[in-house]
Amino acid sequence: MEISKDRFKKMFPNLTEEMNSEKQKVNINSVRSNRKAIEKKTETRKNLSNYDPDIIDFLRRCDTNQQAVEIIAYMENRGEITHNYAQKLRQQLKKKGVRSFGSKKEEGYYFTQTVLSKR
Repeated sequence: MEISKDRFKKMFPNLTEEMNSEKQKVNINSVRSNRKAIEKKTETRKNLSNYDPDIIDFLRRCDTNQQAVEIIAYMENRGEITHNYAQKLRQQLKKKGVRSFGSKKEEGYYFTQTVLSKR
């Protein structure tokens, strides 16, 4: 169904204003490229008792890009991630910043998720 901008504006003036406002925009920049890993994490998050955080989870706890650089280096040096994956993460970090991995996970994040999932 197509509708002209003018007609839409007349029918929904408040919605039009909200859509054109910069205040209401939410960017979705989180990137996970491996579909199987995404599905596994999603399924595991339903029951956090066996949850094993991955590097993206650690990066989401960072406040700064520098902290993220240190986490990537640490995980690479431990052999938790490959050199190629570390390079991809560094490129994403450099181009898009630490929040491109997802919103910040604050202290107590997993506790609140566990409590919420039991309700």
